[in-house]
Amino acid sequence: MTDPPVELSVSTWRQPLPPRAGPERAEVLERVVGLIETLAKGRLRIVLDGLTAAGKTSLGHELAAGLATRGRPAFRASMDDFKRPWRDAHLYDRKSGEGYYRNAFDLDAAKRLLLGPTAPGADGVVALCSIDPLTQIDHAAVKVQMPHDGVLVVDGVFGCRPEINDFWDLRIWVDVDAELSVRRGADRDAARDGAAEAERLHRERYLAAETIYLQEVDPLSFVEVVLDNSDFARPVIVRPAAA
Repeated sequence: MTDPPVELSVSTWRQPLPPRAGPERAEVLERVVGLIETLAKGRLRIVLDGLTAAGKTSLGHELAAGLATRGRPAFRASMDDFKRPWRDAHLYDRKSGEGYYRNAFDLDAAKRLLLGPTAPGADGVVALCSIDPLTQIDHAAVKVQMPHDGVLVVDGVFGCRPEINDFWDLRIWVDVDAELSVRRGADRDAARDGAAEAERLHRERYLAAETIYLQEVDPLSFVEVVLDNSDFARPVIVRPAAA
């Protein structure tokens, strides 16, 4: 028997669906899905924030599948699909840590296409992708209908920055330490960028940008859920403590 379908973005920039979780991870996933289910029966918008390569995308797929199994229409999106097009990169700095944090993401597009339309009183006609990060194809016109009881699960770095923080019904921080983030990210991207370049990018661009975010916004001070994902097989719910 297969799981109920989840509405996925048309973007080519997405990791494969994760393998079925082992018993310890499955128990934690079930508790987080149960927590989401307690929020409301109407539309919900959930963000998975955290450092690069913390496991946000895989967790997003798992939570969406768990919600679909419980009968909630589940929709997946990534903030990586709401970046400014590379054709405009000459207009701003996007390569330094500071520039990546300030300029890489098109938050106005995310609000207009993804977050605004999925509000409880909105029409639910939503684009799950703006600009494909790999092909650079504009998919803003590709719309899907999110029903009144749908749940949107979005993963992405800087997910709780002030420009979009008020849109979320639940904020989940996927926690790993900085060195593990760099190591996982470099290992993941080495085949594409080369090992040395992948580590440089993750340390000098992505981690540098995330350090600015942590210092300026301090998302760990206000997110409702913190999940330690250092060990994929044995994640730990750190917050709420009652979990």
